[in-house]
Amino acid sequence: MAKKILLFVVNVDWFFTSHRMPIALAAMRDGYEVHIATSITTKLDDLRRNGLIVHELKLRREGASFLNGFSSLRQLVRLFRLLRPRVVHLVTIKPVLLGGIAARLTGIPAVVAAVSGLGYVFTAQGKAAYLRRWAIAKVYRIALSNPRLQVIFQNEDDRRILCHFARLDPARSILIRGSGVDLRDYHLSPLPPGVPTVVMAARLLRDKGVGEFIEAARLLRGRGSIARFVLVGSLDEANPTSLTKARLEAIVKEDIVELWGHRTDMPNVMAQASIVVLPSYREGLPKVLIEAAACGRPVVTTDVPGCRDAIEADMTGLLVPVRDAVALAYAIERLVSSPALCRDMGVAGRRLAEAAFDLKIVVDAHLNLYKKIAMTS
Repeated sequence: MAKKILLFVVNVDWFFTSHRMPIALAAMRDGYEVHIATSITTKLDDLRRNGLIVHELKLRREGASFLNGFSSLRQLVRLFRLLRPRVVHLVTIKPVLLGGIAARLTGIPAVVAAVSGLGYVFTAQGKAAYLRRWAIAKVYRIALSNPRLQVIFQNEDDRRILCHFARLDPARSILIRGSGVDLRDYHLSPLPPGVPTVVMAARLLRDKGVGEFIEAARLLRGRGSIARFVLVGSLDEANPTSLTKARLEAIVKEDIVELWGHRTDMPNVMAQASIVVLPSYREGLPKVLIEAAACGRPVVTTDVPGCRDAIEADMTGLLVPVRDAVALAYAIERLVSSPALCRDMGVAGRRLAEAAFDLKIVVDAHLNLYKKIAMTS
């Protein structure tokens, strides 16, 4: 009997371990031999320890050069022909684009393309950004034209936009709200006593709203707020919107926001938070907001695709306009000044997490999709 191979293609290993590992482990329990093609940073041992077969993919995230893209496409074509996987699961933008084309060239029988956000190309402004979106749309049309391919979206806005741009039949798409959270690890816990702690946990990117968070903290400190403001995350220099080291040093010197750096113990981070903030410009469906809900933490986030899909407005958190530090400050101040509102929103957030974001729901949806497309291909 031929091996039942599932191949993930992901831009970088740490994203896979944080967002897709539970799906891979469940697929192995379901009888798949699971492979992953990805750029390697520090997670190779973790991947192998969990039983995945790893293929290093030379995929540069920071550039869009033709030569780099062609080289990565050749790697994927060779790997697809070597493994002949039953299902290929493409995750994040470049793997979806390049892997979608490679799957067409090699006749892969079943392909899942996970669009976990449309990226900075769809948030940038100006003529150059418009031209870039037009070019990317052309590539999406090719990559997603495979009749054997199903596309996972995390929010309805992204599905509507990409179905239009890529001329994708909505019937070949499915909505799965985020990567889920293990409710056994993320517990509903009381709000911490003492001075309120306002936490933003994200990569330190301009597009995540780091600048607006710092400005909101500055405004509230100027009004005499006693709240602590904490940034949890690290630079991502491969991303064009990453803060610079010089900017990070300036934030430290200003002493308005604490820097906790990259953390892997997010349940512990959430336990120390009173309020969780994410003023992002656009998301797929941000995991940090799901984690906040699971731990019973009220949220302040932006009224943009992905972020607004992760909360119930005025019930589990507050929505503010994007790129508006003043509105962000007012929303944070409203929660800081009302522990009862924070508590009520936290309890409602936990109910939302149990109903919509339980990891088991997400894993089962993926396994059912693999089975469905493998049977019909």
